[in-house]
Amino acid sequence: MVCLNLQWIYVITAANAISYSAHWLPQDMNSFLALSLLAIPCAATGLVLYGHPGTRSPLCNWAAYEVGVDVEMGDLSKNPHPFGQVPCLTDDDEDDVVVFESGAILLYLHYKTKASLSKSQSAAISSWITWANASLDPICFLETPDGKGKLISINGSSFPGAELIVYDTGLKKPNKRIDQLDKILEKQAFLTGDEFTLADVAVSSYLLYVLQFFPGVDLSRWPNMVKYMKSTCERPDYAKAFGEQTQRLLLAQLGSTSTEKKMFGMF
Repeated sequence: MVCLNLQWIYVITAANAISYSAHWLPQDMNSFLALSLLAIPCAATGLVLYGHPGTRSPLCNWAAYEVGVDVEMGDLSKNPHPFGQVPCLTDDDEDDVVVFESGAILLYLHYKTKASLSKSQSAAISSWITWANASLDPICFLETPDGKGKLISINGSSFPGAELIVYDTGLKKPNKRIDQLDKILEKQAFLTGDEFTLADVAVSSYLLYVLQFFPGVDLSRWPNMVKYMKSTCERPDYAKAFGEQTQRLLLAQLGSTSTEKKMFGMF
């Protein structure tokens, strides 16, 4: 079988059907078929990503696209994640490296591609990736393990490990850290300056996930962040990883969340 690097190629099989939350499903059948249920196994050479479009795996694909790294999609039945979850990345060119958790995978991709960066640039990118997972994630996604709230993760015998429940987003209320993020983005286009990096993949992925899970949430108190989210969502590689339909839906929401709308409401 010929496998195309960095392409989501899927086949639907009844035996491996997986239950989706409505918030993970693409909005039309073409997008659903393009980001369907089961990755066709590829030969395990180089970087192999074990993932699923209904999880955080696409942000790893997005990162790989942006830095020009070839990644093949792995057979989920051979996923080496110690808890059977996704995403998980292996690197057969580096003594059988196994990396799990989306943030760790982004850090590893950064490690693989940072040769042209200065030490200060590399440190800044690593710091933002870590911040996204340690600080931004708990703000964006309020989780409870007791089964109450809105299920936005996949949980089932054919796809174990997704057990947390997200019941709301902290972005519905004022937040000092997000205020500071908005101030940073007032001065520069991206997190580390004028160039898009993996730091932006990490941070904007989570921000854009909020609009997928909670459509219509009002982010207008942070106009610079909204502008930033729109510019990152517009990138061609975002559409490749998450699907053009998802991109269009998010841009439609971001287009309606503007400072002009907020100002009009003041008069």
